[in-house]
Amino acid sequence: MKILCLIPARSGSKGIQHKNIKFLSGKPLMAYSIEQAQQCKYNMRIIVSTDSEDYAKIARHYGAETPFLRPSKISQDLSTDYEFIEHALGELKNENYIPDFIVQLRPTYPTRTVEILNDTIRIFKEKRDSYDSLRTVIPFDKSPFKMYRIENNTLEPLFREVNGIKEPYNQCRQNLPNTYLHNGYIDILNTNIVKNGYISGEKIYPYLMTGDEYHDIDYENDFKKVEDILNIYAKKKC
Repeated sequence: MKILCLIPARSGSKGIQHKNIKFLSGKPLMAYSIEQAQQCKYNMRIIVSTDSEDYAKIARHYGAETPFLRPSKISQDLSTDYEFIEHALGELKNENYIPDFIVQLRPTYPTRTVEILNDTIRIFKEKRDSYDSLRTVIPFDKSPFKMYRIENNTLEPLFREVNGIKEPYNQCRQNLPNTYLHNGYIDILNTNIVKNGYISGEKIYPYLMTGDEYHDIDYENDFKKVEDILNIYAKKKC
């Protein structure tokens, strides 16, 4: 079975300049995801999808492949995951490489554990004939059934009824169905759904996590928080 690990690392981050290669505890941020993939017990082809040759050199230094550069037009703020995944598969098809499924590891999760990576791949290998993809999720404490949008200066509920409950936005949260948020920690998808324009598909397997199991880097102060966590991990290993 061919497993492709894709690590997206575009160079144009606006919130934190060059976030994906910013140093964290002595290493560029994306190096952590490369090393996690290398330590995985499943044999994966590890490719960094980037629009920058400088980023590509760093990726290769840490042991990832960069057989192509991502075009600038699909490396913008509003570019989608689907675009870079489809591009990668198209480039790899030229060398007659078609993976059975894809594991996406975003560089912004340096504390991602190899144990969870192994577990998600194990589960998806077992269930991929019945599911299109796997997403890691966490419980969401703000119920979307109580949310609104504004149209023509009028408050419009997102849901007027759920499970036979009318006006769910006026109900106690405990009376409403539990909901979950995709946290971006690990995404896995069958390759064959991409040709139909999807990267999640119709049937998604939920891998439930807790809010304490992951630490995403979005803002400058997240680097300091995660660096402290990595230092704690390092002391425990000693």
